[in-house]
Order: sequence, then C-alpha cells, then structure tokens
Amino acid sequence: MLTQIIALLIFIALFAIGAIRGVQIGVLMLVGAAGTGLLLADMAVEDIVAEFPLSIMVLLAGVTYFFAIAQENGTVDKIIDWALERVGSSAVLLPAVFFLITGGIAAMGAPLAGLVMMPVGMQVARKYGVDYALMGLAICFAIGAGGFAPTSLYGIVTYSTAHDAGIDLSPFLLFGIAVAVYLVMLVVAYFMYGRSLFSKQKATVPEMADTRVSRGSASASSVAFGEDDEDEALFDSSSSEASSESTPFTFVQILTVVFMIGLIGTVVVLAAIGKEPDIGLLCFMFGAILSLVDPKTGKAALPKIDWSTVLLVGGIITFVGVLQNMGAVDLLGEGAEAIGSPLIAAFVLCVVGGLVSAFASTTGILAALVPLALPLIAAGGVPGWALIAALGVCSAVVDVSPFSTLGATVVATAPVEDKPRLTRILVKFGMSMVIIGPVALVGGLVVPAMVF
Repeated sequence: MLTQIIALLIFIALFAIGAIRGVQIGVLMLVGAAGTGLLLADMAVEDIVAEFPLSIMVLLAGVTYFFAIAQENGTVDKIIDWALERVGSSAVLLPAVFFLITGGIAAMGAPLAGLVMMPVGMQVARKYGVDYALMGLAICFAIGAGGFAPTSLYGIVTYSTAHDAGIDLSPFLLFGIAVAVYLVMLVVAYFMYGRSLFSKQKATVPEMADTRVSRGSASASSVAFGEDDEDEALFDSSSSEASSESTPFTFVQILTVVFMIGLIGTVVVLAAIGKEPDIGLLCFMFGAILSLVDPKTGKAALPKIDWSTVLLVGGIITFVGVLQNMGAVDLLGEGAEAIGSPLIAAFVLCVVGGLVSAFASTTGILAALVPLALPLIAAGGVPGWALIAALGVCSAVVDVSPFSTLGATVVATAPVEDKPRLTRILVKFGMSMVIIGPVALVGGLVVPAMVF
C-alpha cells in the first residue's frame, strides 16, 4: 500500500508543481510515469510507453488540423461576419445571439477559440446597454457548451477517456447534457443581470436597423489551440470597428463549409446506424483534400495542430495507466467504498473536479479525474456514463471564475470602471458553481440514472 500511496503523491505533486511553475504538465507526467513505473512498479519501458493514448492523439491532432485550415483560409472569420451582420435590433437577444455564434466557434476543435468573440461582445454590450456581466457570462457559457461538442476538446477528452475504459458514453448525449446545463445557466444570468433589458423602452435603445455588428479585427486565427497556450490567447479591444463591405465566400471557403457540414453529417449518420465514427481520421481526410486544393493554408495549419494538448492529455493518461498497473487506482476505489455511499463519493469527486478546475487547466482535470473515477464506477451503484458526464460538466462550469482564462478575459475586455464589479460577480458565480454544479448534476443526472 505504501508504494501506491507514494505514486499517488507523486502524481498530485507533479500536477501542482506544473500548475504553479507554469511548466507543461504533460512533460512532467511522462517523466513521472517513466520514473514511477521503472522504480516503484518494476514495469518495462515498452509497457509504460504503451499506456500513451494513441487514439486520443489522432483524434485531437485531426480535429485541430482541420479547423486550423478553416481558420487559415478565412472560413471561420467569414462565418462570424456573416452571422454578426444578421444580428437583429433587439438588445434583449444580443447575449443569446453571441451565445449561439460563440458556441459554434468553440465546437470547432478548440473551446478557447471562442474568446475571439469576447472583445466585440463587450463593445456591443457598451453600445446597446447590455450588462457586461450578462454578455461576458453568455460568451463564457457558449465556450463551455461548444467545448463539449463531439468535435471539440472537452468532449473529445471526456468521451474518449470513458470509451477507453469501456464506458458507453455517447458523445452526443454528453454534448446535449452540457448544452442543457449552460442554457439553464444563461437563463439564470438573464434573470440576474438582464431584467432591465426587458423593461427598457424601445425608444431608449439605439437604432440598429442599418448598423452592422462586425467581428472587426478580432480574428479566430489569432487564438492558439489548446489550453497550454491559454494565457497567450489574443484579443483586440478595437474589434468593434466595422469591417469593410463583406466579400462573397471564395471557392475554398465554400468547400470548407461543405466539409464542416459533411463532418457533422457523417458522424451523425454513422452513430445512428450503430457505427463508431473516427472523427480524427475524418478530419484528416477533409484536411488533406483542402490542403491539395490550397497547399498554402494546409502548410500554415500544420504548426497549429494542438500538440501541446496532445502532450498534456497523453502525459496524464500515461501516468494514470501506470497507477492502474500498480493498483493505486484500485486503492482509490477502496477509499471511495469506505465513504459508505457511492452517491456521496460521486458528489465529492465532482466538487474536487470543479474546485481544482477553477484554478487550473480544465482539460488537464478532465484527463486526470475521469480515469480516477473508474474504481467508483467499478464498485457498482453509480452508472458510469452519468458520473463521467457529471464530472466533465462540473469541471467546466466553474471556468467563469476570474482565476481562469475565461473569467480573466471577461474582466480584461470590460471598461476600467466596471472591472471591480465584474471581478466580484465572477468570483461569486464561479465559486458558487463549485457546489451548485455537483448538486445539480449529481442530483439531476446521477440520481435518476441510479433509480431508473
């Protein structure tokens, strides 16, 4: 037992050191996995290396490559401008519109790509009298919801890890649960910070009939894929400046849109007929065709493959594999059983996920905690798909905290005079979700799944 406890302490220590020192956690975890496996578990090097999740690597690399091409050839920017130019004149609907647009962007491989909408959203909020808290929360919620799409980072890490463990969690079910949760949160945000919009007289709202809201200088291609680059996410507060008259979609951009629709359609059809689609390979196929049509953007997209997240997730899962081989994960399962109630253990796990994620990488937390939840599932009493889905969403809903990239970006793009108020709001909202999230998800998802 002592060896397993030492291994677990090494795992926790490396995670903490990497977060505090700003070192790539995946690198530390790979080295830690090798050292722990060789010195404490007498594992062979090839057995340690075999724990690296190649299937997740292909998935992440393929998705980020395809959508990086879409950003490089201007398709993503064109979709943003096309959508924003059709924004209606109702200030009440603006946060919801930004929720939809940002969610679509976040579903394109990298949730943090949705940050390109934050600067323009705040400028629109200033112009049309929308509370900055409401607009900022709407965009944060959209990034979380879109991030759990089958084609985006949070969803990929969560359902892929579950599938590798033999848990049948549908990526579409996970996405639907996340969207439903974030929509409820958006309604709550409207109730808390948007009531004045409903009572405001129409005459007090500036006319928008002939005004085009534009993405301006905020470019989706300026936001790096992956959460290790999250502190370097670029945004430009001047993005509210109207862009020039929009030009038609080029042939390459039209082809890219067709492939985006084809990707979604193929995944849906294959899932409907009981086949398990390999999204990574599909993305590589579409990306290869686009590269043949436009070699320049294909070459430019290669450096934007999310190798940092591949390394982050791969390193953590490799170390978790070593822990499983040593029996350390089973030890955690015995600890969960010692709590006496699988439901309470599930709740505690979700609280831990939310609390740590409020200050650290959400992707890293998902990669670490999802495998560590397996002993609780194996012990019986808790449906695996429900617990994994609850754990994934609970780890993401706290990201509105100003201690995370999303919340920090809300504060950074808001006017100086409103920053202190926004900080207080986001601290309260984010920290409250550490408890509210597990209560809602465990109570509304895990409990019904246990009963029925």
